[in-house]
Amino acid sequence: DSFDILGDGVKELLVVRDEGMIEIYNFESADAPVLRHDYALSESIASIQGGCVGKDGYDEILAATYSGWLTGLTTEPVHREGGSGEELKLSQEMQSKISSLRNELEQLQIKVLHEREKYQQSSQSSTAVSSVPAFSVNDKFTLNKDDASYSLILEVQTAIDNVLVQSDVPLDLLDVDKNSAVVSFSSCDSE
Repeated sequence: DSFDILGDGVKELLVVRDEGMIEIYNFESADAPVLRHDYALSESIASIQGGCVGKDGYDEILAATYSGWLTGLTTEPVHREGGSGEELKLSQEMQSKISSLRNELEQLQIKVLHEREKYQQSSQSSTAVSSVPAFSVNDKFTLNKDDASYSLILEVQTAIDNVLVQSDVPLDLLDVDKNSAVVSFSSCDSE
C-alpha cells in the first residue's frame, strides 16, 4: 500500500514480506526508496493498509496475518507523561471505552466457558462422533540461488508438533535463525 504515515505530505510505501516483516519506505530522493521503519511479526502477512482507523488525527497501519489476526501500528503516543505528583486522569470517553471493553471481555469469557462445557458434554456422550479438523496449510518451497538450497516454509493456524520429510536421496538439513525445531535424522531402510 502507499500512505502518508509519517505526515510529511509525501506517501510512503508500505511493504510486507512472507516472513512477517512490515517495512515503511520513504522517497526522500529520486534515486531509491529509503527504509524508515520496520517491524517484525511472528507469522506471514496476507495484506496491509494505511489509514485512520482507531482515533481521529492518528494514522495507522493495519496488517492482516495468515491466521486471521489484525495487527495495528499507530502514530498515537502510547505513554502520557504527568508532572511530579500528578495523577493521570482519564477522559470520560476513555473511561467509558475501557468499561465497555471490560464488559465485552467478560461476556466473551462466559461464552467460551459455556461452549467448552457444551463440547465436554457432547464429547462424552455415547453418540459423539470424532472428526479430524481440516486445517489450511500455507506452504512454500523456494530455491535460494545464493547457496543453492531450498527453503521449506510451513504455516498452520495451530501448533505444529511434527514435520516428516521423506526423500529417496540423501538430504542435508540446514539450520536457520528463525527455526525453533529439533531435528532428528533416521536412516532409510533400503527394502
